Amino acid sequence: MNKEARGKVGRILLLVGRLALAVIFLYAAYAKMKPAGTMPWSVASVRTSLAMFALGVDSYNMLPPWAVSPVAYLLPPFELFLGLWLLSGIGLRFSSLVSALLVGGFVGVMVSAYERGLTISCGCFGPGEQVGPRTLIRDGLLFLPLALGVMIGAFVTGRKPSASAASTEIPAAHSAE
Repeated sequence: MNKEARGKVGRILLLVGRLALAVIFLYAAYAKMKPAGTMPWSVASVRTSLAMFALGVDSYNMLPPWAVSPVAYLLPPFELFLGLWLLSGIGLRFSSLVSALLVGGFVGVMVSAYERGLTISCGCFGPGEQVGPRTLIRDGLLFLPLALGVMIGAFVTGRKPSASAASTEIPAAHSAE
């Protein structure tokens, strides 16, 4: 496979990975903010959902009480923003770096909860899914490598050739001489 074909495959893989990561963040935000049961979408119902999410955040026993609500109320909208940002492709190096750090933080928090023997909802995609081997495998061996791959791909494909590399290449028009 020549260099041009590898570059094209790399850009396609980056696009697919970026879209997959964006969907994960968008779905996670939706699941945390969606109204419970048959409640209609409204500011009040979203606030209720975020208050329920705050209970899940508090169950990790990692934040001081004053920080629980701000984290719970800001995290889902930030995930929504991050998903849309990844979809846009604007500033992909930075958005992918933020995504990888966020997923890494999530995995670290879940590992900590699991090691401390907490039987709690992970809160990843709304209430109900318990922190355990399945969530750790999914997030640690699927989502984290995906986020790291997108980040690495964004930095590699966004890199401009160095001046020394560009000067050593022989232009195609002169190579026949």
